[in-house]
Amino acid sequence: MIELPVISKEATKRTKPDWLRVKLPVGIEYAKVRKLVDQHKLHTICESGNCPNMGECWGAGTATFMILGNVCTRSCSFCAVATGRPNEYDTDEPRRVAEAIQLMGVKHAVITSVNRDELKDRGAEIWYQTVVLTKELSPSTTIETLIPDVKSNWEALYRMIEGGQEVVSHNIETVGRLYKMVRPQAKYERSLEQIKRTKEVGKRTKTGIMLGFGESMEEVYQAMDDLVANGCDILTIGQYLQPTKMHIEVAEFIHPDTFALYKEEGLRRGLKYVESGPLVRSSYHAERHVHV
Repeated sequence: MIELPVISKEATKRTKPDWLRVKLPVGIEYAKVRKLVDQHKLHTICESGNCPNMGECWGAGTATFMILGNVCTRSCSFCAVATGRPNEYDTDEPRRVAEAIQLMGVKHAVITSVNRDELKDRGAEIWYQTVVLTKELSPSTTIETLIPDVKSNWEALYRMIEGGQEVVSHNIETVGRLYKMVRPQAKYERSLEQIKRTKEVGKRTKTGIMLGFGESMEEVYQAMDDLVANGCDILTIGQYLQPTKMHIEVAEFIHPDTFALYKEEGLRRGLKYVESGPLVRSSYHAERHVHV
């Protein structure tokens, strides 16, 4: 097996590699999206998740909208989204999101949300209404929904994904061995079953993982095999970046050549599309994932 270069944990304490440097968001289109998001009081995972591609995506006039508030009931060790007890959700949010997508004139919209474990339906009805209203106002717009773990509430899952979206994504985030450290309130097998059930009702399925937690190459390959066995079509692979000192430290910075190898291997193992690179995030180049 070919061993490709990584940057050690000790190196991460000094500086990030050059391949992880991004440009600050600027430009007329970025400013236009910024104004629209503010005016409609919308939440985007671009901001809440400190996405390194926000400048590129917003500069192209696109954004990933986050519904059901910006406070999550989970406390994943990697995530920059605020954790706590969420406020009551806004039943008018589906309309506002749909109108914003229409005003932006986007051809492909990505919608995601925080976890709302305290809600009996996990927020499924808001999910459904958001997709339906978006389709009504922008019938030519394709939609990807990046949905949370429903904790085996399969009735909620089916309601979330029956609104007419073309792609349904649910991120497993890491390899099975590291779940207790990275996603302590989630289960690897449960997320795989959620992907399997989504595929069984005829949806195009997608997931994402991050590298740099200390996973081995063999564990990443095993995750690929597990995803293929459970009906996953599309996989995104990116570098984990520590959002604050309160979050889990980066174990290693993965070299771009290794990301390229993972893409090749994922396709060889049966995935239909693999987006792999240090700065890749779930919704990066999402418009390419509709027809694979």
